[in-house]
Amino acid sequence: MSAPADCQLIGRWRIVEADLWDRGYLDLCGPATITIGTDNNGEIAFGALQAGLDLSYSPSMVFFTWGGCDEMDEVSGDGSAELLDDGLIEITFAYHNGDEAILKAKRDTSSTC
Repeated sequence: MSAPADCQLIGRWRIVEADLWDRGYLDLCGPATITIGTDNNGEIAFGALQAGLDLSYSPSMVFFTWGGCDEMDEVSGDGSAELLDDGLIEITFAYHNGDEAILKAKRDTSSTC
């Protein structure tokens, strides 16, 4: 299933805040970002984490499972991202059997997605 045409979260977002980590950690290996694609796939990168997303969509929210590497260890989990009234998205990001974080992101205006 592809993304609904009315999903407002499609594109690249710059992660600007997290409840568990400071900005220095978020941008440790490059700008912290989440990309929500139209083909049920996306990506997230922050700190030392790089992961692929398997997405499902609604107009103002996406749900995902994810898998990738964090400091060269395989990790996985799930989460969601919801559009807020101020135009930011709030991401609930959970590691399987581990931490759960709340991240906030703003649309990356330099994105060509």
